[in-house]
Amino acid sequence: MWHRDSDRFRTFTRRALILGAGQGVLLTGLAARMYYLQVMESNRYSVLADENRISHRLLPPPRGLITDRFGTPVAVNRQNYHIMIVREQAQDVRRTLEILNQIIELGPDTIERVERDVARRRSFVPVTVRDNLSWEEVARVGVNAPDLPGLIIDAGRSRDYPEGPHLAHTLGYVAAVSEKELTGDPLLELPGFRIGKNGIEKVYDLALRGSAGTSQVEVNALGRVIRELDREEGNSGNTVVMTLDLELQRYTNQRLSRKESASAVVMDIHNGEVLAMASHPTYDPNAFTNGISHKLWNSLVNNEYSPLSNKTVTGTYAPGSTFKMCVALAGLEAGVITANQRFFCPGHLDLGNARFHCWKRGGHGWVDMHDSMKHSCDVYYYEISQKIGIDRIAAMANKLGLGELTGIDLPNERSGLIPTKDWKEIQLGKRWQGGETLISSIGQGYVLTTPLQLATMVARIASGKAVKPHLTRDHVTPEGITSRASEEFPELQVNRAHLARIRDGMNGVTNELRGTAHRSRIDIKGMEMAGKTGTSQVRRITMRERQTTGVLDNDELPWKYRDHALFVAFAPVDNPRYACAVVVDHGGSGSGIAAPIARDILIKAQELKSARPGISAANITSTAQLRHPAQPDRGEKEG
Repeated sequence: MWHRDSDRFRTFTRRALILGAGQGVLLTGLAARMYYLQVMESNRYSVLADENRISHRLLPPPRGLITDRFGTPVAVNRQNYHIMIVREQAQDVRRTLEILNQIIELGPDTIERVERDVARRRSFVPVTVRDNLSWEEVARVGVNAPDLPGLIIDAGRSRDYPEGPHLAHTLGYVAAVSEKELTGDPLLELPGFRIGKNGIEKVYDLALRGSAGTSQVEVNALGRVIRELDREEGNSGNTVVMTLDLELQRYTNQRLSRKESASAVVMDIHNGEVLAMASHPTYDPNAFTNGISHKLWNSLVNNEYSPLSNKTVTGTYAPGSTFKMCVALAGLEAGVITANQRFFCPGHLDLGNARFHCWKRGGHGWVDMHDSMKHSCDVYYYEISQKIGIDRIAAMANKLGLGELTGIDLPNERSGLIPTKDWKEIQLGKRWQGGETLISSIGQGYVLTTPLQLATMVARIASGKAVKPHLTRDHVTPEGITSRASEEFPELQVNRAHLARIRDGMNGVTNELRGTAHRSRIDIKGMEMAGKTGTSQVRRITMRERQTTGVLDNDELPWKYRDHALFVAFAPVDNPRYACAVVVDHGGSGSGIAAPIARDILIKAQELKSARPGISAANITSTAQLRHPAQPDRGEKEG
């Protein structure tokens, strides 16, 4: 019996020891694991815990400013008040919105949209009710805050264009990022972030964006923000200084506004700075900042005068008689004519069985180069073109900046067209005809140019250099700013004596009796301009029309069938500084319609001394250096 109990005790003891040993091993392993996790890996798990608790969020940076050449801001960031609603705090969202609608205007569409957004999101996530509240509306909502549970008034930034329509086509506008514009940059995915969609805003978008800031906020397991732990504001984008003179730009827009559709460009002939660039009709870019309505968008798109189009760079026109300077210069450079050589104009020229008419039915009689430009004789240029051919005309036109992109810092520029024999054979599969050379010599047929190209042509004739136009005073990139001040344009590689002959002919157009633009001359001493008129047909005048009813006047035709009116000029005559091109769509006469506009604009440019030095973005260290829009700064003398 005793032996049996003793055996049972020994068995129990062994099992207890084995069990105790097992428990000891487990406890030791658990202790070792806890030591490892809490001591050896404490830093790692502390970081992981913080990552669950702390959320890092991007803050959109202030967009860079855009100014005119003298430092007046023309694209700024203004404080934007907006109202948001939080569902879990509002209790009854519908009732809160109805009460708010009695205080500030919402409308049924807004209320329905907010209710949809609220239903889709978590109860603690704010939903925007309305943007762009005035200070008066903010005050009214604030006073009634006790009756509006769940509403939050928040302040942000939105792009603002103080000049509105005056700079719409050059500045462009900003708008929300579309799906196809997402590049993986997290900044683009921020709610409400805006990027440049047109104009300078688009070309220099990366430089204007700046770099994002960060905010560290503590959140709970559901993602609700408890508090902000740290905040670092982003760096604002670079300031872009344009070459435009705001006062001249305003005046140019006002001068064009008397016509249905028109455009104008003013350039500094020495450095290519565009001092004014206007396209009429225009639009207000502020309408695009926070989303344009369908009604307004449709009214702009369906407008026959194309207010959304910047006609100075996208409008292509037959240059008419303004092209004759290219033909005359090509003839002189080719050596096939001299400036004193005369041709007889009976009012037409016959080639084969076709007759090509001069604009003056009775003809101009004997004319040399000076008189041909002064009176704009077509037959003289028919004669020259037969001697030099279309390819040499095209080569000179290209040298003067026609038929090629100018490289202006704007999107969607068009190159126009200067035809050649090869071009027609490749594009149309047909051989070039002699009659097409005659038509091209007076700026008709296939020849197409933009107003900016015409201004560039005049700048090159007046300066003798291969001037290229640009709209900003510096090269601006996200990496930094470099000044254009030291840039030099190469010589045009054209005989300067020949250029002087062309300038002399342009002087005759405006400043000599019976010149086609003599009535539009500038009679202020020291401000005189030299120019060239142009009238380009947009319809074919048939022989039957000539023989029966006669050529109809523009006033007898629907607007879209009337001739375009063009005028190009430089001033002052004795010391050229400004080049100008004006095109009035379907305006009729270049001498009677476009020339007076160019005259007024060139007088204004010289009065304002628009080409005098302005500021450079490379030298701006703070926004305090920029001028307030209402602050005059015209006291300096031109050096």
